[in-house]
Amino acid sequence: MDEKNKLPELVEIQPVQDSYRWVAITAMLLAIGIILHTVSPNVGGVTPNWTIAMYSIVINLTNPKLSQAAGIGFIAGLTLVPSSKSAFPLGNLVSDFAGATVCCILVKAMIFAGLGRWRLRPLITGFLATVTSGGVFTLILKFILGLPWTAWLYGMLPVVIVVGILNGLICFFLYAPVRRLFYVQEEDEK
Repeated sequence: MDEKNKLPELVEIQPVQDSYRWVAITAMLLAIGIILHTVSPNVGGVTPNWTIAMYSIVINLTNPKLSQAAGIGFIAGLTLVPSSKSAFPLGNLVSDFAGATVCCILVKAMIFAGLGRWRLRPLITGFLATVTSGGVFTLILKFILGLPWTAWLYGMLPVVIVVGILNGLICFFLYAPVRRLFYVQEEDEK
């Protein structure tokens, strides 16, 4: 071949740091959470909030900056608006923002306190992120619908706590397999 028709040489560039892996993990787990959230049946008035569970797992896995976690929560809330079965779907924007932010603060506090490898961290953060998100969401709903405080306190909040327990358990049981799935190369290199 002459110089003009010569094929360019393929150059492979190895990443210095896998700094955007968290974006791929977030997108995949949020997609899974949104699908499960949409198709999960209601059992006795309770359904796990898969989206919150998935972003709690993501935040536990990636330990993002607070602004990134807030963005994850906002995007999660935004994607739930079209599929929401609630009386006020836009409440997801605020509630998931709050849930992801609380989850991030808890993860950072636990890591700072030396509990970064604590096995119960995903359970605790998943539970509290869900209770925060659900508490904010139901409080917004209480004001929009003009419900009395007793309806929120004795009717809505107990359901939020039950969903929080379910989500905490989901986070606890899925965290290790998801971590192995996404970080298999790093584990092999150690």
